[in-house]
Amino acid sequence: MFTTHIWHQYHLYRQKVILFAIFTFIFIAGFSHNSLAQKYEYKRIYDEFYDDKPVHFGFLFGFGASRFNVYHSKNFGSGSATDSAVTIVSPENFAFQVGGLVNFKLTDRFDFKTGMNIALYGREVDYRFNNSPDFPPELRESTWLEIPLLLKYKSQRRQNSRMFLDAGFKIGIEANVRKNAASTRRLDTRTADLSFEYGVGFEQFFKYFKFTPELRFSHGITNMFISPTNNNPYARDIQRLNAHTVTLYLMFE
Repeated sequence: MFTTHIWHQYHLYRQKVILFAIFTFIFIAGFSHNSLAQKYEYKRIYDEFYDDKPVHFGFLFGFGASRFNVYHSKNFGSGSATDSAVTIVSPENFAFQVGGLVNFKLTDRFDFKTGMNIALYGREVDYRFNNSPDFPPELRESTWLEIPLLLKYKSQRRQNSRMFLDAGFKIGIEANVRKNAASTRRLDTRTADLSFEYGVGFEQFFKYFKFTPELRFSHGITNMFISPTNNNPYARDIQRLNAHTVTLYLMFE
């Protein structure tokens, strides 16, 4: 009898029960959707198949500071008080680069980066002697053609951005050799260099291009110093010069 009564009541209020259940389901689904929407706001993904392409091309601008790492000779400080340098330092000077880049995909995480850059450097060596407190500095203004060879490791892409690390070597050839050879230089340096480079950067995807700022450090391996045959006060107390550069690259692909 009790079971019959319950079934009869359900039959009378069946529509209300169904409508209440539907409303409750819609309310719960809507609340869950709003919560997820607030937590995971939709963001348009630009060029989502970018990584499927094996090769990418672009161009870059570089702004940085460059100097020589100065290594003193064994004669430094051992001469007389009048002919030996007291200090020999190389302050940082502004450097500028412009060029093209090529990025080859190796795997989902690794790329190979190369290109060709034109770099303008103004590396300086400052001296101070006891007998010549105003000894003029030696400024090495030069134009270089540089080819970086870098292995790049990139993180997983998160919407329109990701981080990366790269490291490798850079080949440099001085482009204004004839001009320098014709001048009377007081400090002679080589016209080719090999550097070890490493950097960290950030990729940001936009609708029509990818913008990549990167901070890169370059340490010269080649000894740029050429020992003179005469008793040159600019070179007498120097044994080795290595180029050192820190550059902020702005790359567009």
